[in-house]
Amino acid sequence: MAEHSIVIPTRDKLFNLGEFFRPTPGNIITAIILAVGLTITIIRFTMGIGSVTNLSDNQPWGMWIGFDLLCGVCLAAGGYFTTVACYIMGVNYHSAIRPAVTTAFLGYAFVVIALLYDLGHPLRLPFMFFFPGTTSVLFEVGLCVATYLTVLFVEFSVAPMEWLASRFPWLVKWRKVVIKMTIPLTIFGVTLSTLHQSSLGSLYLIAPGKLYPLWYSPFMPMFFFVSSMAAGASMVIFEGMFAHKGVHQYMDKTHLREADQVVFSFARAASFILFAYFMLKLIDMLVQANIPYLFTGYGAWWMVEMLGFVLLPALLYAKGARERRLGLCRFAAANTVIGIVLNRFNVSMIAFNYALPSSERYFPSIWEICISIFVVTMIVTVYRFIVYHMPVLYEHPDFRDAH
Repeated sequence: MAEHSIVIPTRDKLFNLGEFFRPTPGNIITAIILAVGLTITIIRFTMGIGSVTNLSDNQPWGMWIGFDLLCGVCLAAGGYFTTVACYIMGVNYHSAIRPAVTTAFLGYAFVVIALLYDLGHPLRLPFMFFFPGTTSVLFEVGLCVATYLTVLFVEFSVAPMEWLASRFPWLVKWRKVVIKMTIPLTIFGVTLSTLHQSSLGSLYLIAPGKLYPLWYSPFMPMFFFVSSMAAGASMVIFEGMFAHKGVHQYMDKTHLREADQVVFSFARAASFILFAYFMLKLIDMLVQANIPYLFTGYGAWWMVEMLGFVLLPALLYAKGARERRLGLCRFAAANTVIGIVLNRFNVSMIAFNYALPSSERYFPSIWEICISIFVVTMIVTVYRFIVYHMPVLYEHPDFRDAH
């Protein structure tokens, strides 16, 4: 695509909301989801958490933790994975950085918003900063997520600064300051990610009698961190696949030229990571003498997860990267993303409280599912707004040499 055909919103006007108000099927569905989600939100915050959930004393953490937190944080790992790959490891595909940082920032921001639904009283979210429980894993997770969200905001802020620079020239000076902080922010970000990605697994170490043995392990923190790296690489490929279909006109020729190479490079990395994760889980299963559990219903389900959503995408990634088959790599990315969600669901809900009678087992209410869909829809909507207005998928013409 020639560069002159790229849509550059900053050259037209500051806000261009026409795409949001066009009566397309996608916009209509989005409006319905947002309206329903807002209604349920009002009910939850006026009538209490019990009015919209099936949570209980046996299962105080449900879908809002399993999906919105565990999956949300893991799938937002593309931010630290891409910045480390490009700024520290020397992978020279910088067109992938801004999309990855943008989605990571939105992912973490809406994880915090989703947590408000799960808290007994949403205004108690900042209490941990005033009454720190320094021996609590939850405190460490909360502190690291809050700090890393701040780091992501600073990294992401370059795009809105360039967007608003024509109206507010003083932002150019602050943009230069942020650019100079790139390497320290990257190192700080990956350090924080290492801490809280692993600590999410540590949360379940206190429940050895509740989590099925095939998923429980003293090494759960390591498993959560290693799988987050695979999730980060896969989400970059997965998001790029949809971006090329939906917002192709906002991409410059550099982004389009490097897109396939980004896929193949990240596919190779994801293949190694997934295979290492598979071997670690296999060794852990053997060391803990959990082979007898494989001949149960849960054992068959564990095999489905490990063979169908870890080993299979690892092999598909390797074959796709070796033979340079773009479609195969994208299919492996989608497979991996589904596998990450499945793993977090298994740990937090499906294999949790496995000994309880089926009548007492937790299943999310329709309202919990609707809120999770609502949160994801808000992420996509805000991402669309950012891409339509800010230089995320293209390089701003006024800042080409100002890096």
